[in-house]
Amino acid sequence: MMKKVLILFIVLISTSVYSQTKDDKKIIQFTGAIVDADSLQPMPFVHITVKNKYIGTISDYYGFFSFIAHEKDTIEFSSVGYHRSFFVVPDSLSENSYSAIHIMQKDTVLLSEFTVFPWPTREQFKYAFMHEDIPDTGDDRAKINLSKENLMLAAGNVPLEGSTTYKYELENRTTRLYLGGGFPSNRLLDPIAWSKFIKAWQNGDFKKKGNINYLPND
Repeated sequence: MMKKVLILFIVLISTSVYSQTKDDKKIIQFTGAIVDADSLQPMPFVHITVKNKYIGTISDYYGFFSFIAHEKDTIEFSSVGYHRSFFVVPDSLSENSYSAIHIMQKDTVLLSEFTVFPWPTREQFKYAFMHEDIPDTGDDRAKINLSKENLMLAAGNVPLEGSTTYKYELENRTTRLYLGGGFPSNRLLDPIAWSKFIKAWQNGDFKKKGNINYLPND
């Protein structure tokens, strides 16, 4: 029984050694750097793959890469804007590591001419050209841009400056200190304000004269 087990073990060992020497390739630690052919600057994020295998990596920010390959493997380098290039790992290496500096050439792509139109059809362009109300002079455009509505809209989008914000916050704090935590005063119950309003009404300060509203003077 022991002899049979020993013979079987020897057969398995010899078969394994034979298959490795016949089929297996030497494992290589393949490292290197990728540079641009024109500037010789390192190229980051280049895709590096072993052709016909699911093995590969990506170069880092400094163009450096390192991964496991085998002798006679075809390494493919690809990056957007550059020609695909290949490198075959030598089969006569005395060590289990190999380093290389790979240079990549830029790929010039010529695109066909493309014309962009502001309107999809000539009929729409003709209609817009004939009916569009475009200011004729710079004065007309200035009047539109400096109109009261546009100025108010622009002013509403402008953030407050530092001095204005400081003044506003100081007034709020002064009001809170004056009220002492109570409710704000209601001007509808202010007799002085009512007397000024009645006096201005009697004097006719609120009457319209033409298209101008005359407000009471301070």
